[in-house]
Amino acid sequence: MTIMEQGGGAPQAAPDLIKETTTQTFVRDVIEESKRQPVLIDFWAEWCGPCRQLTPILEKAVRAAKGRVKLVKMNIDQHPAIPGQMGIQSIPAVIAFVNGQPADGFMGAIPESQVNAFIDKLTKGVPAAGEPNIAEILGEAEAVLADGDAAGAAQIYAEVLALDSTNIAALAGLAKCYVTTGAIEQAKQTLAMVPESKRNDAGVKAVQAAIELAEQAQSVGPVAELEQKVAANPLDHQARFDLATALNAAGKRSEATAQLLEIVKRDRKWNDDGARRQLVQFFEAWGGADEATVEGRKRLSTILFS
Repeated sequence: MTIMEQGGGAPQAAPDLIKETTTQTFVRDVIEESKRQPVLIDFWAEWCGPCRQLTPILEKAVRAAKGRVKLVKMNIDQHPAIPGQMGIQSIPAVIAFVNGQPADGFMGAIPESQVNAFIDKLTKGVPAAGEPNIAEILGEAEAVLADGDAAGAAQIYAEVLALDSTNIAALAGLAKCYVTTGAIEQAKQTLAMVPESKRNDAGVKAVQAAIELAEQAQSVGPVAELEQKVAANPLDHQARFDLATALNAAGKRSEATAQLLEIVKRDRKWNDDGARRQLVQFFEAWGGADEATVEGRKRLSTILFS
């Protein structure tokens, strides 16, 4: 969206950013428009001195927000129905609408610093016109990785980090891409860039769990050998535990879950409840919404509480 300044007289903003509304157009200009980005409705009147002080401050702040918020002005003398329904008893009154509903507001001609702070709070996380939407880009990267294209996802995460080098979701996502391709050291180096205060982020913890599991898998041996060990001695819980770890590394989540559940059924206390704890680490690495996690938790609950 291009914003153009209109010349002549007092400074004006493009009509798509700041506009007057009426009782008839209120729903379109405020309610519907606020479903796309926050909208401020400024109730004012010609005779209101404080309104004349506040309006230029509002317009300046809205222009500075570069499309993150829009301003709609309503003359309460010409259009009394809407302010009457909203219980507006004194002006200036500014109400912020978000997703079709009143979300915040203030009364009176407050200073410019307070107006700016109000808009900053209201538009936190809303991209300016022409700016990339980080949340959408991250969602695209997750989808690409879920489709099995770790290299493509890594490139998208790198693009986000070029815009915001401290983005936690992008750091965790890039580390996850490295784990997926077996580049464990690069994954660890990427995760090391996450500040200590953010280490409990769910995405970060999931990647950390995945790294630990990948490192375990490097030392347990091939799946075929471990399957032979378990077949030869079904009570060899360590071999079954190692088999589960190797199966998980091979992407066989359901089979890995089954092996650990078998240990839990046979000997819950084995290795200080090690099979259940390993399964929980699997779930953390896979993510709570993963189909294997959901199904695995159901099967584990059935065993534990039957």
